[in-house]
Amino acid sequence: MPKYHFLKPYTLRNGVTIKNRIAMSPMTEQSSFEDGSITNDEIAYYRLRAGGVGMLITGCANVNDLGKGFEGELSVAHRQMRPGLSRLANAIQIDGTKAILQIFSAGRMSNSKVLRGEQPVSASAVAALRKDAEQPRALGEDEVDQTIQDFAHATKLAIEAGFDGVELHGANTYLLQQFFSPHSNRRDDRWGGSLENRMAFPLAVVDACAAVIKRFAKRPFILGYRISPEELEEPGIRLNDTLALIKQLNQKPIDYLHVSLADAWATSIVDHTDKQPIFKKIQAVLAADLPLMVVGHLATPAQVEKIMAAGVDFAAIGRELIREPKWVQKVMAGDEDAIRYTFSLRDLDELKVTPPLLNFLQTAFAKGFPLSTDAHQLKL
Repeated sequence: MPKYHFLKPYTLRNGVTIKNRIAMSPMTEQSSFEDGSITNDEIAYYRLRAGGVGMLITGCANVNDLGKGFEGELSVAHRQMRPGLSRLANAIQIDGTKAILQIFSAGRMSNSKVLRGEQPVSASAVAALRKDAEQPRALGEDEVDQTIQDFAHATKLAIEAGFDGVELHGANTYLLQQFFSPHSNRRDDRWGGSLENRMAFPLAVVDACAAVIKRFAKRPFILGYRISPEELEEPGIRLNDTLALIKQLNQKPIDYLHVSLADAWATSIVDHTDKQPIFKKIQAVLAADLPLMVVGHLATPAQVEKIMAAGVDFAAIGRELIREPKWVQKVMAGDEDAIRYTFSLRDLDELKVTPPLLNFLQTAFAKGFPLSTDAHQLKL
């Protein structure tokens, strides 16, 4: 018997068995070509981190050109991406690791420079509350319908490329979340207004992707959904809104729910008097056969096992796998003392960390990605 519960397999709703309860969380690495096609650097990066985890979820891939959020972003918007995507899926599927392609549209979390002069789009013409945010234009009804089909097309391309599944990125303030949020969605048509109408777009995307899977997948294909439970904006998403959405997702053919949190044990960022972890509130309404995945500050085997003991089904680890690609293998071998918890610039080549990814870690994630003392003194 495995020493840890998280090393035991799990069988999803659709019958797919995941060899353990550890997933590599989707992380921005900004290393694709300008047109969104895969690079050899990315192939090497993902291959190094495959084999141990049960699921490896890629960084986000845009489903259409207006969905691009940053430079170096992977794209699944065009059929010519298929050969590179096939290489990526194949690189991940080592020793039974399931390859999951995360698909998204950035919506208003982009800018006209990234979009080569085009104005960002969103549910409504409301700018994000962040420095230098550009005002987006509201998608027309025909464009909303087309975007739903773009998610479906991306799912079909992922099937053809040989992936084991897709994760719909409905978190981190991107387009699916923008339609759900009363801050970014001020529409008065069927896609906005009431809570039910604000749910309509993300649920329609789920339905469209599920229909593609049913029609084209020759074997069980995983459909995951990622959420951010709350927003600080006023008005913004509150936990009761999210719980209502989850009740609807329970009835859809998704195979796991991935909750995006800075800390897996986080409590409400809005109601500071509420001390119950958010994942506990979600567990209370989640369907019994729909597994919950959480992420955030799960660095050590003991921390992962603690969240498993609380009834969580999957633990997603991200930065841990950047600095220690063989985290799972070392745990399985009883060699936990060899797990690296710091990062040195001397390790760049070994860890297949590209300059854009390193820059991202040293800026956006500087507080949460410890460098060894001597690393600060090294220059690229």
